Amino acid sequence: MSSTLIIYLILGYFSILILISYITGKNTDSDTFFLANRKSPWYVVAFGMIGTTLSGITFVSIPGMVEKAQFSYLQLVLGYLLGYVVIALVLMPLYYRLNLVSIYTYLEQRLGFWSYKTGAAFFLLSRTLSAAIRLFLVAGVLQLAVFDDLGIPFSVSVIITILLIWIYTFRGGMKTIIWTDTFQTAAMMLAVISTIILISDELNLSFQGMVNTVTASPYSKVFVWDFKAGNYFLKQVLSGAFITIVMTGLDQDMMQKNLSCKNIGEAQKNMFWFSVILVIVNVLFLSLGALLYTYAGQKGIALPAKGDDVYPFLALNHFPYFAAVAFILGIIAITYASADSALAALTTSFCVDFLNFKERSEHERVRLRYFVHFGFSVVMVLVIFAFRMLNSESLITTLFIVVGYTYGPLLGLYAFGLYTKRNVRDRLVPFVCIAAPILTYIISYNSKDWFFGYEFGTEVLILNGFLAFVGLMAISKRVLSRES
Repeated sequence: MSSTLIIYLILGYFSILILISYITGKNTDSDTFFLANRKSPWYVVAFGMIGTTLSGITFVSIPGMVEKAQFSYLQLVLGYLLGYVVIALVLMPLYYRLNLVSIYTYLEQRLGFWSYKTGAAFFLLSRTLSAAIRLFLVAGVLQLAVFDDLGIPFSVSVIITILLIWIYTFRGGMKTIIWTDTFQTAAMMLAVISTIILISDELNLSFQGMVNTVTASPYSKVFVWDFKAGNYFLKQVLSGAFITIVMTGLDQDMMQKNLSCKNIGEAQKNMFWFSVILVIVNVLFLSLGALLYTYAGQKGIALPAKGDDVYPFLALNHFPYFAAVAFILGIIAITYASADSALAALTTSFCVDFLNFKERSEHERVRLRYFVHFGFSVVMVLVIFAFRMLNSESLITTLFIVVGYTYGPLLGLYAFGLYTKRNVRDRLVPFVCIAAPILTYIISYNSKDWFFGYEFGTEVLILNGFLAFVGLMAISKRVLSRES
C-alpha cells in the first residue's frame, strides 16, 4: 500500500476532526471544555464511548490473542457488565448528587485533603501511562506502514501525532470530543465489519457459514475452569467487574463524558445501552481474530509470532486495497478516540484538583487550561519514548498490568469512603496508597510458591484495592456519635 496514499488518508481524516472542532469550539468557556455545558445527548455519548473504551490495543490485541487464549476474553467482558451496573446504580447518582466536575472532589468531602490529592494523583499517573501505551501502538503501526518508507524517525511521527490531537481538542475540550469520538467509533466499526465481510468472501462463506466456521474453530472456547490458570472463569469475571469499576467509574476520562449528559436519568440510560453494545463489539473482535487465523491457515500464510502483529500484517500485506485502507482508518480512529479524551481528562483533573480553578477568573482559567493541555501533550510524548525502550509484552497484557497497579489505591479509597462510616488519619493516606501496590507486586511475584501454584492475573487489581482498603482501616478511627 502506498505510503503517500496513507498520508493523504491521515490528513483527510484529521481535516474532518479539525472541522468538527471548529464547529463545536465556537464560544466555548471552561464549563464547555470540562462538561460540554451538560448538554450532551445520551445516545451520542453512548456510541462515542465505545471507541474510547476499546482503543487501538483492542483493535489489534484482542484478535491477536485468540490463538493462545481463544475466546476466554469473553469471561472478562461478562464481568464488565456487572461493573457497569455498579457504576450506573451506585457511583453515577453520587457524582450527580454532588454536582462534581472532577470526580475526585468526592474524596476531599468524604476523607480529607490528602486523600483527595492522592486519588487525583493516581488517576493522573494511570491515565498518562495507559494513554501512552495506546498511542504507542498506533505510532508503531503507522511507523511500519508509512513513516519508515518516507525516512521519518519514530520520534518525529509521535510528535506529529500528539500535535494533531492537541490542535483539535485544545479549544472545545469535551464538547468537541463527544462528537469526534462518535465519528471515530463509526470509522472503527466500518473497519472491523468490512474486514469480516472481506474474509468471509475470500473463504466463500455465507453469514451462517461464517458463524459456523467461528464456533467450530479451535479458537471459540470461552470458559476456563482450572482455578490455577491466569484466565480462570471466576477470576476473569471478578477482574472484569473491578476493572470496569475503576477504569470507567473511578476514571475522570470516562465519567467526564457521562457527567456531560443533561441529568442522571439520561446518564444511566447511556451507561446501560453502552454496556450492551460493548459486549456485541467485543464478540465481533474475537470473531475477527478466529477468522484471521482461519484465513491464514487456509491460504498457507506464515503469521508473525507476536499476536499484536497478526491483523496489521494481514491487512497491509495480504488483504485487498480497500481492507488495508479500512484498517489504517480504523486503528487511527479507535486510538485517537481514546487518546483525545484522555488528554482532556488529564487537563481537567490537573486544573480542578491541583490549580484551584474555582478561585480564578475565566481569563486565568483559559490561559492555564491551554498551558496544562500543552504540558500533558509533552508528557505523553516523553512517556511514549520511554515505553518504546521498555516494552516487550502484548500491549493488552501491559495495559492490564498498569491498571492493576495504579488503579488499585483508587479502588480502596472509594470502597472505604462508600462502605464505611469511619474517618482516616488523612496525612497517612498517601503512604498507604503507595505501600499497597508494592505489597501487591511482592505477593503476585511469589504467589506460585506461597499459594500452591496459584498464579495472579488481572485480579491483582482486586488484591491491590483490598490491601489499600485494609491499610485505610488500620489508620482509621470510629466516628463518634453526638450522644457519645
